[in-house]
Amino acid sequence: MIPFSRFSRHFLEVARQGSLRKAADALHVSASAIDRQILQAEAALNVRLFERLPTGLKLTAAGELVLGDLRRWRKEYARTVERVDELRGLRRGHVGIALIAALSEGVVTRTIAAVGKEYPSLTFDLRVLDNAEVADLVRESEVDLGLLLEPTENTTLATRAIAEIPVGIAVPVGHPLTSLPRVSPERILQYRQIVPAAPLIVNQRAVAFYARHEVQEQQFVACNDLRMMRSLIRAGAGVGIVSLLDVAADVDEGRLAFIALPQRQARTLTLGLCVAPQRQLSHAAQLVMDRLVAALSMIRGQDRVRQRVGPG
Repeated sequence: MIPFSRFSRHFLEVARQGSLRKAADALHVSASAIDRQILQAEAALNVRLFERLPTGLKLTAAGELVLGDLRRWRKEYARTVERVDELRGLRRGHVGIALIAALSEGVVTRTIAAVGKEYPSLTFDLRVLDNAEVADLVRESEVDLGLLLEPTENTTLATRAIAEIPVGIAVPVGHPLTSLPRVSPERILQYRQIVPAAPLIVNQRAVAFYARHEVQEQQFVACNDLRMMRSLIRAGAGVGIVSLLDVAADVDEGRLAFIALPQRQARTLTLGLCVAPQRQLSHAAQLVMDRLVAALSMIRGQDRVRQRVGPG
């Protein structure tokens, strides 16, 4: 246990919540106990750490300094524990991974499950976030590894492995388009389009495709949630532009079919496994990263793409 764990845990939660009551609820302790810890620290340092406002607690300049130090000390202590474990030859450790929602099913989860079974003393902190939030956590070393799309757009990250993900059309199993040897954009656009809305990364590919073919917006059903898009497509509400990554689990289990678009119609997306620059990974994090690198080569799944879109 971290020697300064009680105060640091209370202080960090109050800084995050901006409220004694909310911090107390999150930590399952009394607000008075948290307040007492903060007042004792303020007395010891002879400085105010929080401004008490009608709307809650706000960090002072001194509080910001303490917050930064506590975050750094927490990370350094965790790394120290990991290094000591490695020195003692223990097969344990902790790995933090941030990833996009499209990876919450499929090969990545299977990889993590397999590593967990092989090394039962490993613990994981898995955070499913949008692309920008994954990049932020990796950059700030809040997690060991990040899996996100278009990593080259984040020049402050170090990309350790990539996989090119096809973009195409998801349709219900047995849809008329799946019986054609070649599918033209004109045939695709005969059906109502379930359109990925921002901030989904694939939105950019869809917008470019529809602009190229001058599609009328009355054909659109816009949706910013991939789970709902998949449900709508399975229910026969239309067809939609997605990446293979977005529907891989449905394709594997026979719930949807995927028709890849050629590069001239929609560029592939790049999935990257990233770390913070100069980040020294623990043995546990390195082990998990190596397994995920191998898993990325399986994500492409080109054998699941049965049709190619024809000229148009």
